[in-house]
Amino acid sequence: MLGELIGEEQGEVTGRRVLSTDGGHPIIEASFQASGTLLGAGVQDMGTYESVMRADGTLFGEGQGVVMTESGDTLTWHGSGVGHLGEGGAVSWRGAIFYDSPNGKHDRLTGIAAVFEFETDAAGKASAKLYEWK
Repeated sequence: MLGELIGEEQGEVTGRRVLSTDGGHPIIEASFQASGTLLGAGVQDMGTYESVMRADGTLFGEGQGVVMTESGDTLTWHGSGVGHLGEGGAVSWRGAIFYDSPNGKHDRLTGIAAVFEFETDAAGKASAKLYEWK
């Protein structure tokens, strides 16, 4: 069941590059950085994802990243999602990410899937909302 809103971020795409165009399906790598909140605590998030354009015009993406909390803890994440292209290069993503915490302090996050809405505009500004899914 889709649960409560557990995080929000604002940031920007910091880089893009073409990895492949083989077979007519371009693969693009994008990196971002953002700041916001996760379970009420301030965080800095950075990640990189690869997306491939599919025959129907949608994107499939997979990525990974690191979240640093204001208290100095670090979490890692892996995720995947589906994107839809908008005007001027904007992309609207929906998917899920999964957290890992090396010190075990964030059991609530490591025990769930976090469902996300991730939006980038044509200028590379990004925003995200994360919901608990358990």
